[in-house]
Amino acid sequence: MEAVRGVIEAIHSSPTQAVLYLSGGASQALGWLMSVPRASSTILEVVVPYSRASMVQLLRGKVPKSFTSQETSDELSLLAYNRALKLAMTGMPVLGIGFVGALASIPPKHGDHRCYISARTSERMWRYHVVLSKGLRDRKEEDTLSSQLLLKGIANACKVSMESIREFCDNEVIEESEESYDEDQQLEQLLSGQICMKVYSFEKGIHVPKSGRRVILSGSFNPLHEGHLKLLEVASSISKDGFPCFEISAINADKPPLTLKQIKDRVKQFEAVGKTVIITNQPYFYKKAEVLPDSTFIIGADTAARLIDPKYYDNNSERMLEVLLGVKQLGCNFLVGGRIVDDTFKVLSDFDVPEQLRDMFLSIPEGLFRMDISSTEIRAKLGGCTDPLG
Repeated sequence: MEAVRGVIEAIHSSPTQAVLYLSGGASQALGWLMSVPRASSTILEVVVPYSRASMVQLLRGKVPKSFTSQETSDELSLLAYNRALKLAMTGMPVLGIGFVGALASIPPKHGDHRCYISARTSERMWRYHVVLSKGLRDRKEEDTLSSQLLLKGIANACKVSMESIREFCDNEVIEESEESYDEDQQLEQLLSGQICMKVYSFEKGIHVPKSGRRVILSGSFNPLHEGHLKLLEVASSISKDGFPCFEISAINADKPPLTLKQIKDRVKQFEAVGKTVIITNQPYFYKKAEVLPDSTFIIGADTAARLIDPKYYDNNSERMLEVLLGVKQLGCNFLVGGRIVDDTFKVLSDFDVPEQLRDMFLSIPEGLFRMDISSTEIRAKLGGCTDPLG
C-alpha cells in the first residue's frame, strides 16, 4: 500500500479541506486517510448515514427513489460541500464527498453490486460509477476497490495524480464524468439556496489563517469605504487570532435580491484593496451564525440594540433569548462599535443586555474607533445611488 500512502501524503499536503458523507462501503479509505500524519489538515468531518432513518434525516426528510444512485451521491456531496464551507478555514479550497454503495452482503443482494461517488468543489463536480462482477469477490475485497475509487475521486479534486486501479476486471468499467460551474452559475446556485456561500479571497501573498475562527464585518458596502477597512482592522486587533473578512448577503430581508452584476461590482471593491469577502444568502444574524459558525460579528450599537429588543421577536423576550443563545451555542459573539442612534452617539454600555447574553457582547472602545459617517451619506455626497440596498 505504499503507492496509496504516497497519494494520501500528497492529499494531506494540498490546501483542500473536505467533508465526507459515506454510506454502504469505502470504509477502508477512512482508515487509510486517517492513518497518515496531517489527516486533520484535510478531513473536517466524516458522517456515515448507514441506516435508512439516518440517511433520510441527512437528506432533510427526503426519501430518495434509490438510496444507491448517482442522484443520492450527488445530494450527499452537495450537503458535504456546504458543510465544508461552514467548517473550513476561510479562503481555503473545500471539497464535499458523497459515496453510496451496494456491496456484497448476507443474505446476498438481488441487484447489482455497485457504487457511486460524487466529489464537489466550488468550480466542479466529478462523478464515478462502477458495477462490480457479482460473486467474484467477498465484501472486504469489494470494499477495498470502492475505497480505492473513493481515494481517486479525492485525489482528482485535490489535484493529486493517482495511477489507475488495476484490480478491476476488464468488464468492470468505471464511468467518469465532470461538470464545471463558472462564476455566474455559482452565484445562481447561491441565490437559489443550493450553496450557502461563495468566498472571494484577494489576500496578497500566501496567507494561512491562524485558526478557523472568523472576524466578520457584514454590510452592503455600497460603497466600501475607509471606515469599513479601519473598523475591521481594529476589530481584528481585539480578536487577535480570528481571520478578518467582510460579508455581504445577496438576499435582503425587505428588498429585492442583488443581481449578479451588483454582486460582482461589490466584489471588485474588495479585490482592489486585497481583502476577503464572503457572499451569503442570509440577511439575519441568527442565520448568518448557522452558515458562519465560530465567528465574531462586528456590529454597530444600533444593531446591538435591535438584537436584544423583544419587539423584533414578536414582543417575546423568551424567543429573543432562545434565538441569541442558539447563536452562542454556534460559537458566535458580537463586537460592538459606537454608533449614532436617535442623534446621539451610543455605545454598548448604553443598553441593558440580558445577563445570560452579556458574555456574547464586547465593546470596541471609542478611543480605538469612531466614525459617524455612513455609506448612505457617502453615496449622497457622490451624487446619489439607486441601488436597492440603499
